[in-house]
Amino acid sequence: MHGCGGIRPSLKTIWPERLVSWGYVVLLVDSFSTRNIKSTCQSYLPDREYDAYGALEYLSTYSFVDAQRIALMGFSAGGMAALDATKINGSQEFMDHKFKAAVGYYPLCAASEGDATVPTLILNGELDDWSLAERCRQRVGHLSGNGPPIELDVYPGAYHDFDVPEVTVAKRVFGHLEEYNASAAEKSFDSVHAFLQKYLSK
Repeated sequence: MHGCGGIRPSLKTIWPERLVSWGYVVLLVDSFSTRNIKSTCQSYLPDREYDAYGALEYLSTYSFVDAQRIALMGFSAGGMAALDATKINGSQEFMDHKFKAAVGYYPLCAASEGDATVPTLILNGELDDWSLAERCRQRVGHLSGNGPPIELDVYPGAYHDFDVPEVTVAKRVFGHLEEYNASAAEKSFDSVHAFLQKYLSK
């Protein structure tokens, strides 16, 4: 699930190539084109979690996809959608097909929420002033201890979009700093790889 600015080139090429090299089928969900939307960076599109479940239903029709082992992954606003789609008392309880795990890169966490319905990995930059790591720490602090695990990785010195090579030169977007951080990015890739191996394996 892409961020509020739409599908970046690296999300269209580098991330799918990386995931395929790990042995996964990848479906990139475009939430904007059919709605004639360019950006939701100054608004919120709540329907995106239903886009995720539509994608899940679609993937489940293919014989080469194990419908019981599909993870939902999102970036920024797409990360928010991933967390919303797998939260307790959310849409998942009404769906025939369910996700096995969720990954959220620098999402805006709902600090007051606690448990999720599936194992979840959240990755944040410590210096991110758009999707605050502290809000995700607060959410993890509300876990009951009885639900699926939520892992939180916070990378020192990293800002929003730390895995995005298109922002090698830092820039401000709607007043928030975005900057690629190679060290944080590589560590996050290792975390995602290990997380998916752990929770999507048979």
